[in-house]
Amino acid sequence: MRRTVLTVLLGLLIVALVGSAAMAETLRFGLSVPSLSMTWFVFLKNAVEEQAAEMGVDLVVIDARNEVGKQMSDVEDMIVQDLDGVLLVPINVEALVPAVEALNEAGIPVVTVDRKIIGAPTLCHVGADNVEGGRIAGNFIAHLLRGEGKVIELTGTPGSSPAIDRGTGFNEVIGQYPKIEIIAQQTGQFTRAEGMSVMENLIQAYPEFDAVFAHNDDMAVGALEAIKGSGLDLDDVIVVGFDAIEDALVAVARGELEATIEQQPKQQAKSAFKILVDYVRDGIEPPESEIYLTPLLIMEGTLDRAESWDLVKDQI
Repeated sequence: MRRTVLTVLLGLLIVALVGSAAMAETLRFGLSVPSLSMTWFVFLKNAVEEQAAEMGVDLVVIDARNEVGKQMSDVEDMIVQDLDGVLLVPINVEALVPAVEALNEAGIPVVTVDRKIIGAPTLCHVGADNVEGGRIAGNFIAHLLRGEGKVIELTGTPGSSPAIDRGTGFNEVIGQYPKIEIIAQQTGQFTRAEGMSVMENLIQAYPEFDAVFAHNDDMAVGALEAIKGSGLDLDDVIVVGFDAIEDALVAVARGELEATIEQQPKQQAKSAFKILVDYVRDGIEPPESEIYLTPLLIMEGTLDRAESWDLVKDQI
């Protein structure tokens, strides 16, 4: 009888120890970003890593190198690793639908940040109102042009939600000014090198232009280099970017870039990751299925409103 009681107690003790170990096991989450060659995603990654450390969870970061096929494969690897949740920045709004569906089937919750998915359910999406950001850029350029001029638009990666939404907002506003003409729209793939190369070609094809709107700051900085290299006077050209990265803020402070649009990546990233961890750890549902932050116009005089301003203000 005593032996039976001891056996039962020992069994209960083992179960309790195993349960405690399982509860103590650190949660592991994945972060998939389009490309860490893009400055904005490095900033986003750093913010998520900071949030992960604050919440006491492990983070696996994977760079898709701007290749949809690789991002699909990366998600498959995350499923094999049996991660507890995935924070996803999809390269394309539709191409990554199978990847999100696969995560859902595996019971791994997905939160998208910055770029959203159309066609597959996610726990939540957190991003900036990119359409409104495009409108802000359009209104600013139209104001500086006094309602008349020729504009070049450097678009982002085709099929990505920021490129679609920023272009939509910008063109909606510019369409209200019959004397403002968008003379060229070409993708710079959201990269600085491509933005510079495309701008060099466009300057040859359209030597007379008054303004450039780039869907992100890496392309805007590349465009600035192309304009300077062509011998054009920056004082005669309006250049506006999007993202408020460090180099763009320096360019605004120096009077080379007229403005950039701040979409608060740190707040986006931290909010999205906290929603994911809170859901996995405590079953807390997100307050909304889609959460959008309102972008801000950053120009001379409002630089201190940018999240990255403290990182660069001493360089000016």
